[in-house]
Amino acid sequence: MYRDACRWALTLQTYVQLTMLEQHTRPQTLPVRLMERSIHSARYVFVENLYRSGRMPEVDYVVLTEWFDWITRNMDVSVDLIVYLRTTPETCYQRLQTRCREEEKVIPLVRASFSLVKGLNHHLAPEWLVKGSPMTHVFNFQVIEADHDMQKMLELFERNRDRILTSGNQKHGT
Repeated sequence: MYRDACRWALTLQTYVQLTMLEQHTRPQTLPVRLMERSIHSARYVFVENLYRSGRMPEVDYVVLTEWFDWITRNMDVSVDLIVYLRTTPETCYQRLQTRCREEEKVIPLVRASFSLVKGLNHHLAPEWLVKGSPMTHVFNFQVIEADHDMQKMLELFERNRDRILTSGNQKHGT
């Protein structure tokens, strides 16, 4: 996908949408469901970034959007709280390198990667959640400044733990 986004973006994002749908709809046995990402962030941040940056053809964008709209009209993929970990592009890129995911090793060097990270974290996520863009649904969200080391992040999570774990009716979370 990183080598030829125009060719592979639809394939990857269709798979992401399917796996996110599975996560949202699987039976829940615990009082809280935490997810790294949701079907909503996949659509409003990742798909939107691919389309706006010219790496996803309009026809693919329309197909994914139609599927997403059908899913949200016909299935319960609601969330009680979205926690947005706001970071600088530099921190995002450092963490991307640190986690060493095999599929991310081919991400272009710093300049191109900062452009990708900026699109995702500094423009689309805030537009989606904080600025109340017309493309968004209304979500309950919390912003946590996340340009910190692991110890400080653990302290921030602990400080925000109650709000994160008791938001809404505790059926969903992302």
